[in-house]
Amino acid sequence: MRPPARLLHGAGLAVALLLPVAAPAPATSPARTPTALPAADGKKGQELPGMPAALDPRADEAACTPASGEKAKKQDWSRQRLDLDRLHGHSTGAGVTVALISTGVDPEAAGLDGRVTAEGAAADDCVGHGTFLAGLIAGTGGGTPKLVGVAPRAKILALRGTDRRGQPDPALVTAAVREAAEARADVIAVAVALPRRDKALTRAVAEAGRAGAVVVAAATPDPPSRGSADEIPSRTYWPAGEPGVVSVADMLPAGTRPDGSLPTGTVDLAAPGAGVVSGGPRGTGHYLGAGVAVATAYAAGAAAVVRATHPDDSADAVTRRLTATAYPADIPQLDAYAAVTTVLGDAGPPAAQRAAAPVAVRDTSGTDRATGRATLVVLLGSAGVLAVLWAGFGFSRARARGWRPADAGPPGRR
Repeated sequence: MRPPARLLHGAGLAVALLLPVAAPAPATSPARTPTALPAADGKKGQELPGMPAALDPRADEAACTPASGEKAKKQDWSRQRLDLDRLHGHSTGAGVTVALISTGVDPEAAGLDGRVTAEGAAADDCVGHGTFLAGLIAGTGGGTPKLVGVAPRAKILALRGTDRRGQPDPALVTAAVREAAEARADVIAVAVALPRRDKALTRAVAEAGRAGAVVVAAATPDPPSRGSADEIPSRTYWPAGEPGVVSVADMLPAGTRPDGSLPTGTVDLAAPGAGVVSGGPRGTGHYLGAGVAVATAYAAGAAAVVRATHPDDSADAVTRRLTATAYPADIPQLDAYAAVTTVLGDAGPPAAQRAAAPVAVRDTSGTDRATGRATLVVLLGSAGVLAVLWAGFGFSRARARGWRPADAGPPGRR
């Protein structure tokens, strides 16, 4: 008999208390200054330039993110965490089109091999962020196979959801969602998050769903580079808050969200969003990226490999597969390999019951905290053994896939 959902939640809390937690990464978007790529042995790793999510609107309009002169020498933790080596033995996303709504994508970027459709402004990626994300979704890694994307044979339909400097524009996002639906994109990845709901965008997302697209969206914007995100109240962002949209948040190697992350109403999935390597629109070098948009790109790539493996599944069935097979945690963690390979029954696997529901990520009131503490005491008293077993299961599953925390030494498999 499966333990009650509340008991599992209490066990998960107990495990969280027992596990080591990695130091949180800076919550701000990466700058163009060199950033250290953590080494697997915990020592200082290679330095790569950071990929910004947007450029200073006050700067010279002609100044774009420069080409990187550095290349990563190893696979980053995110690809190990998503088990891409094993995943690609089952699916590479062939035959699937992912519409990416971001800053645009350079059609000639290294590793995308002519699989990008970009017209007009969408082909001019001054910021470079959209091209960086496209590499995570569908890149081959260029001359570095270990930096392959989740769906390296998928196609990218590049659409602009921002101005040339990377500032989100609701009208552009709405037009892009409509264009993606009209083009019959299999997956629509919205890498920007808007603070206000817009009726036109709501209609566009609904139309995309009726057209059969899986819509994946950033749960929040990235935190402001100045000031404290703690001062910003919890709210829902759009189109992530629309019905049927898979809302994605970023996570650190320890599975936690970065300090200073913006609070939001609900999150469906968490995916790697710190210390991630990809290419850009100029040159063949690599950058280091972070943030909610990075996690959204990974989730979109996972949706693409699921669609390629299960072409007869509806958009709702693909969404259910992504959420039901997620690694159980306070915010369910994307498991692309399990999403492709798991055989789901009508009710899904046992762990799916908690993973399939959106999770509130917000500050709680004093009353909620007092109630939570009282409940936790009762749960921990009855779930100690289950917590230890659950921890052992989680570690064995992760180690079987060749992943370890960054300070645990190099993994056994590369």
